[in-house]
Amino acid sequence: MRFRYVVLLILGAVLAFGGGASVPSAWAQGGGAQSGGTAMQRLEVMRSRLDTMRRTLNGAIAGLNAKDSGDKDASPDDPRTRLRGLEKEVSTLLSEVTNLRGKQERAEKYDSSELDKLEAAVADLSTRVDAGMLATASARTATTADTSKAATKKKDKRGLFSRLLGRGGSDEKYAELIGTVAPGRDRQLFEMATHEARKDNFEVARSLYSVIINTYPESAYLPLAKLAIADTFYLEGTTSALIQAAQYYQDWFTFFPTHPLSDDVMLKMAEVEMRKMGLPDREVTSARKAEQRLKVLLQQFPDTVLKGEVETRLREVQENLAMHDKMVGDQYLARFFRGAASNPKGAQSRYLDIVKRYPNFSYLDDVLYNLGVTYVQEEEPDEATKYFTRLVRFYPNSKYAEKAREQLQAIGVAVPDPDPVALQQPAPERPSTMQKFKQELLGSTPKTINKSGILISDEDDANDLIQQAIANGGQLPTTVPTAPVQRRPPARQVAPPPATNTGAAPAGKGSALSVQPTQPGAPRTASDPTKPESSLPPAPATSTPATTSPQTKP
Repeated sequence: MRFRYVVLLILGAVLAFGGGASVPSAWAQGGGAQSGGTAMQRLEVMRSRLDTMRRTLNGAIAGLNAKDSGDKDASPDDPRTRLRGLEKEVSTLLSEVTNLRGKQERAEKYDSSELDKLEAAVADLSTRVDAGMLATASARTATTADTSKAATKKKDKRGLFSRLLGRGGSDEKYAELIGTVAPGRDRQLFEMATHEARKDNFEVARSLYSVIINTYPESAYLPLAKLAIADTFYLEGTTSALIQAAQYYQDWFTFFPTHPLSDDVMLKMAEVEMRKMGLPDREVTSARKAEQRLKVLLQQFPDTVLKGEVETRLREVQENLAMHDKMVGDQYLARFFRGAASNPKGAQSRYLDIVKRYPNFSYLDDVLYNLGVTYVQEEEPDEATKYFTRLVRFYPNSKYAEKAREQLQAIGVAVPDPDPVALQQPAPERPSTMQKFKQELLGSTPKTINKSGILISDEDDANDLIQQAIANGGQLPTTVPTAPVQRRPPARQVAPPPATNTGAAPAGKGSALSVQPTQPGAPRTASDPTKPESSLPPAPATSTPATTSPQTKP
């Protein structure tokens, strides 16, 4: 921690003499910003959801064909009346969220239960808004010529300066698309929403995607629209946006667990947590969530084409978690040597956990030596020998190797010869002083994360997956395989093959291939169709189904 104090002193001097320099947000937030969400973050999530609901409702109301006859004569069953009632509820709830947010900013006291009640109310209202949009979809038919003229006239009321800047016209621009229902309108909405997302107009894009979900439940674009909403939050990248991205990705995976992109979604959920992951001496909740999601992904999809990326992410996350445990263990060990602790058990348990759970940790040689020291202090030479021997044999180039040899000689145990392969490897790399300073300043550890969404790229890429889906009428390109299932080999075939000869070589002279109906029980293997797969040795990782050839994702 001494290095940390030096960094803080330097930063304090910059603040004192720099005249207006600001503390980086990661430092200002402290450890709490790394976890599930502060009160301000939760309020921002609610505000964003309510604002999207209000945009969707206003567009639907503006596009209805029925004339406004006033509140007195309006029927409760009238679609416009129903949507107006929901819009008023959204506005009221948004006002309450804004008021509570003001109290939070002013550090005024309020009952914490108010935050929980607001979140429950927003979730309930979101469900009712979705139901209302679906119930009024039939009433929102294609607009008449009068409605189109009125919308055009209203749009033209903007001044020349506003039109040149492109301000204030987004609602009028999409009023017809949002408020009416017509064949092919879902494709137009999807294209317009994607266009807005590429311009970083994420709230407008989410409103347009939501119309597809609420108005066209049979649309081929519906799964992609749900996923694109999650992508917009991921691309936005703020702390509150990442919280919502995780929620939307999780909801999407719940609805479409066998979709071809389900493994991509699980990886993206882990990357969301990795983007919130900070230094190892801070809160590690996000790192633990990322590790859990990556492990579950490998369990559910053992043959995913993303396996290499998943393993890389897992090593990075575990490096962060192992360093956290090491720093805690080092503190316990220091307390013991200062006489503040009666035994080194606290440090020992942390070091043991690292050795068991994180075998690829870059500081494992350090951990092995300190672990052996704890056993020496407890007068358990046999256990100490085990870890000193491992250090000398497999980390001969470590700076702790010579110390471990001295400890083995003091115990009276023969020093083993180093492993020939390990002897050729260089000493474990350590971050330089400048790299440590940069990490402390930025408040994050090095990690390789794809900043693009699953469908939408973070750059203006006309060849990303969402553009290919638009070109294919809402269907993914054929290069995207179906998602692996929880058995090996993964099923790649969506529909059953036709009952015709495929042209493959017959098993015997004059024989022909035939399609058999699916039998109950465990799946059969190609090598022995009479035996279930579980009774035979597992297939190698490179095996693929005989029906189709494996494809790679773009």
